[in-house]
This record gives sequence, structure tokens and C-alpha cells, in this order.
Amino acid sequence: MKILVTGSTGFIGSALVPYLAEQGHEVTRLVRREVEAGGREARWDPVAGTIDEAALAGIDAVVHLAGHNIATGRWTDRRKALIRDSRVKGTRLLSEALARLDPPPRVLVCATGKDFYGDRADEVLQEDSSHGAGFLADVVRQMEAASEPASRAGVRVVNLRLGLVLRPAGGPLKRMLPVFKLGLGGKLGSGNQYWPWISMDDLLGTIDHVLATQSLEGAVNTCAPSVPTNAEFTKALGRALSRPTLFFVPPLALRILFGEVSEALLSGQRMDSSKLQASGFEFHHPDLQAALRDMLGRA
Repeated sequence: MKILVTGSTGFIGSALVPYLAEQGHEVTRLVRREVEAGGREARWDPVAGTIDEAALAGIDAVVHLAGHNIATGRWTDRRKALIRDSRVKGTRLLSEALARLDPPPRVLVCATGKDFYGDRADEVLQEDSSHGAGFLADVVRQMEAASEPASRAGVRVVNLRLGLVLRPAGGPLKRMLPVFKLGLGGKLGSGNQYWPWISMDDLLGTIDHVLATQSLEGAVNTCAPSVPTNAEFTKALGRALSRPTLFFVPPLALRILFGEVSEALLSGQRMDSSKLQASGFEFHHPDLQAALRDMLGRA
């Protein structure tokens, strides 16, 4: 397939583009900088509301990963606006452009997130569960709604509600490893909040599966079948590194250190990935302990 990818230089995109190429797909990157001559690139500017629609002609599928990183810096009003606009305005701009193509692509896959559900304690969350409260929940809800123009034009839209994506080379696991390797790791707050997760290998396989599976549409919880609490996640990572996990960070300390960003650390979502599994997807890493040992070379 001819696949357009946004956010191609980010944590997920930098792994996805070569993966798709290895599967035999032709990948075009949608970028904000000036395009390179002779490269498979198209330009857009979500802030200015511009996109090179001519370069999108003939695209079969789109994987939309672009969005301002929520984990860098405190959430000032300006940063919150960047987080919201990069996702909501960017998704709407892209969806409206795809809707105008003749013919439009067959499928649009958007990376949204577990934060759609807000903080839900031990409630088991399926795709038809209601959205939660809080800044991130509102952003994800608005982002998913912004893909409606593409859906109305007949594009199959899939919103991947991602759990924590685990890969030692980047993302949350990379940030945790130095502390845990020193034996200073521990649970955050009570540790009772559920942390849905998925290995990068399984996420790449999920995206490829979703692109090819016509029956998948709408929201899809994208996480491993086993969803640990933060305390269980902490113990599993400590065991994988052969390090103790005796410490814990009180909620007040997290709020003082990170401000509103602590919302993402202290909230929990016990997501159920039955919809993805029922479509025929098989996880390479269904178990957290085995996945961590495999990723960290300690299998």
C-alpha cells in the first residue's frame, strides 16, 4: 500500500516507517519542514492550517501520529494549548484534506490514547465506556471527534487508544531505566492505578494488522491483555533488572515536581483489549515480566 505517515520522526514514527518499508509498503512522510528534493515527503503546517493536498493523491492509507509531547515540561497555559491544538487542529486539518481527495484513502489510523477514559480506578474499560474527566481526557475526546470529516467521506477511521508504549530506546521506559538501574525505583503514589502497556513490536504489528483488517473501525484499546497496576509494573521492572524497588513517590511530591503532568502518572485505566484480539491479532508480548526481560536482554 501507499501509506502517508505523520509524526514520522517521533518515538513511534521513527520505528514505524522502516517497519512499514520492510513489509513492502511505500511510505510518504507528512512533515512540517521544507520537503527534501526527490524524497517521499509532503508538507503541512497544522498551526497555519495548510497542507499540500496535491502530494496526497493516490494514498491508500494514513497513519496519524503527530502531536506535541505531553511529557516535556510543566503544563503552562501555552504548553496545554500546544498539546491540544497539535492534536485537535492537526487531526481536523488532515481529515478535511483527506475527505476532499478523489478517491480518499481507504483507512485513517490515529494514535490517540488511554487518557480518553480519565482516572477510572479498577473499572474494566471497553471501547464503548464513557470518556473521563480532566485535561488529557478532553484532548483525546476532541481529537477523536476531529476525524469525523474523513469518516463522513467514507474513510475507515480507527482510533488507537494507546497504553504506555515500551521500548528501551525511548519513551517512558527509557526515562525510568536510569533510576531503576540504581535501585531507586518505586511506585508512584498508592501504586494502585492501572497502567495499560504495549511493546513497540506489538504496536507496530497492531498498526499493520489494523491497516489490513476491514472489520476494525472506531476506537480500539491498544494494550497487552495483562494490565498491571503501577505497583506491579514497578516490581516487574525491578525483577527484570535484578534491582530492589523499595522507594515510592508521594502524590504531593509528584504534583510539586511536575504540576498537572502528574495527572498522567497518577491516573489509571484498566483497559480491555478484547476487540483487538477478537479481530485476529496475536500479541508477541502478552506478559509484562517476559516482555521486559526480552527487551532488556535478560530472557
